[in-house]
Amino acid sequence: IRELVSLEDVMEEVGLGPNGALIYLDDSLHDWVDEELDNYRDDEYLIFDCPDQKDTSAMGGGDGGDDSVLHFVFVHGASHGAWCWYKLTTLLDAAGFKATSVDLTGAGINLTDSNTVVDFEHYNRPLFSLLSDLPPHHKIILVGHSIGGGSVTEALCKFTDKISMVVYLAADMVQPGSTSSPHDSTMAVGEEDIWEFTYGEGDDKQPTGMLMKEEFRRHYYYSQSPLEDPTLACKLLRPAPLRALNGADKLAPNPEAEKVPRVYIKTAKDNLFDPLRQDRVVEKWPPSQLYILEESDHSAFFSVPTTLFAYLLRAVSFLQL
Repeated sequence: IRELVSLEDVMEEVGLGPNGALIYLDDSLHDWVDEELDNYRDDEYLIFDCPDQKDTSAMGGGDGGDDSVLHFVFVHGASHGAWCWYKLTTLLDAAGFKATSVDLTGAGINLTDSNTVVDFEHYNRPLFSLLSDLPPHHKIILVGHSIGGGSVTEALCKFTDKISMVVYLAADMVQPGSTSSPHDSTMAVGEEDIWEFTYGEGDDKQPTGMLMKEEFRRHYYYSQSPLEDPTLACKLLRPAPLRALNGADKLAPNPEAEKVPRVYIKTAKDNLFDPLRQDRVVEKWPPSQLYILEESDHSAFFSVPTTLFAYLLRAVSFLQL
């Protein structure tokens, strides 16, 4: 394998420890190993040395209990749920970290009818409950996707002392006290009619929910993702609470929240949240770190999970633990 790559070189280039670098390399090694195995006879034996160490010492892990392990909390975007993070949480768990994904009100397996969710606080309540129940001095890295960036920012303002870093993944990132342009939202996709609306209070009332039409989902959400992921996702998507989402980004200035490190991860092949609009979001409220997923569609947790995993580990390596 050293003929192909050196683990030490990857650790230095990507900024990971041994276990994280091994996971990062896993996908690229598969084809090479298959080709190498063709050079051996059926009656020959190969011995693979697979280290089981967990590279947690440099990242806050180890044997010091839950408080010594970095804890990631993931917030989904519109219509998705905690389920969409399954690849990433698996990678983090395997590397010795703690990973939690939350269903916001009316999403995923949360039993609330999304048509009844009328304000942003109600929508975010499961996230706020999770943060309220954290032990004293326990801090998390909060990661939000797409319009879930608004939920992350509101949580940052309400629970500043519980959050050590916030990460915006192709997400709305609006500075508290300012207002966002409708043209810079993750929901702005030009003139094409891609949304199906639900009218929970009657057809003569304002719409209460929205869901992307099925024929547009592959293009806008999952254009670079393995086919099995959007196939499953389309069976799990639920209408997003339109009235609640209209209440996002209405926060007062918060100097304490401004002190928490922010990371933005841009998705370069995103058909929903255009990369140029992501650039404008970053320019308006510059983060402390910026990463670009060159091969990612809007749903990086499906299309490039190992690269996203590596960038998250690189981002948190700058934390003062």
